[in-house]
Amino acid sequence: MSKPEIVNPFLDEPVPEVTAVRDGEDLNWGGIEDFLRSELPDDIDIQGDFNVQQFPNGAANLTYLISFGETELVLRRPPFGTLAPGAHDMGREFRVLSRLWKTFPKAPRAYLFCDDPEIAGAEMFVMERRKGEVIRGIVPPSMRHHEDIGKRIGYALACAIGEFHLLSPEEIGLENLGKPEGFVLRQVTGWKKRWDLVADERYHQAMSDIYQKLENTLPVPQRVSFVHNDLKLDNCMFATDDPDNVLAIFDWDMTTLGDPLVDIGTLLNYWPDPQDNSDIPRGGHAGLSLIGLPTRTEMVDYYAANSNLDLSGISWYEAFAQWKTATVLQQLYYRWKVGDSTDERMASIADALPNFIEKAESLLT
Repeated sequence: MSKPEIVNPFLDEPVPEVTAVRDGEDLNWGGIEDFLRSELPDDIDIQGDFNVQQFPNGAANLTYLISFGETELVLRRPPFGTLAPGAHDMGREFRVLSRLWKTFPKAPRAYLFCDDPEIAGAEMFVMERRKGEVIRGIVPPSMRHHEDIGKRIGYALACAIGEFHLLSPEEIGLENLGKPEGFVLRQVTGWKKRWDLVADERYHQAMSDIYQKLENTLPVPQRVSFVHNDLKLDNCMFATDDPDNVLAIFDWDMTTLGDPLVDIGTLLNYWPDPQDNSDIPRGGHAGLSLIGLPTRTEMVDYYAANSNLDLSGISWYEAFAQWKTATVLQQLYYRWKVGDSTDERMASIADALPNFIEKAESLLT
């Protein structure tokens, strides 16, 4: 894999937040408009003209900006084609966001769910639109005046994760969202099954060996909490005038109950560090290494101090996240290979597999 170009986070401009809908990813907009005008809550103003744009930066679920005049909403549905078992669960995401926002303001409010495939071709839901900045490898121009911006957004994210993990599922009415007992083992075996469905023979033995090591060294959970399952910096939004607080967290379709340290492993999987080999990038955007984020050790220590959890065994969770990400990349490439995706970014996305395999192996040594 060629070394990625490192952008200057204070000079390069961010990619647009919304664009025209990509070729091949239009939906039945007439049917969707009729459905939304009929079913959205009465307190949402839907009198204006209907318009659609797309949020282009995600790699999996399809996310659209729907507007009725000045009223903006977000519509989400799974990608086209064959889906991995349990993935892209719009019903789960709606269930979580229709309740969580009342207690956890960083969760956007979900308004409406539809499981009729005649409307959008698959399950879909509609949620509120939040406005702010998502940091994807560069500091947006609107936030460049803040001092220590990297440290501040990093610690804000660690604080938000800690706050999320302290929520009571029972008090929110989501105590049946998942089965905490055996959660970590199910994660490992479930992702192995997903790998087997799309496996690349060049890497199959190494991925299987990592699976065996993970299964043989399963950690004992210290606490049961909500698990977001995809917590990373570019799944968060910040207000331009407040880098010390996370305004919103997105992509809740894999949220469940289980071991909270799975979320920390995911975070570290994407988090750069000054001691990293620049020829072997992490899973996050390359420019993140230049914006002054806290180190991985600092993030771990900050979270540990605020969670009262022992993170001495965090390397297992980080290895699991590296191995899991390798599977996700292969899934995305496989969908492109068989024609289920027309997103040309996916044509080379699996080139990074050797890096993730190597890192997972080293973490389990």
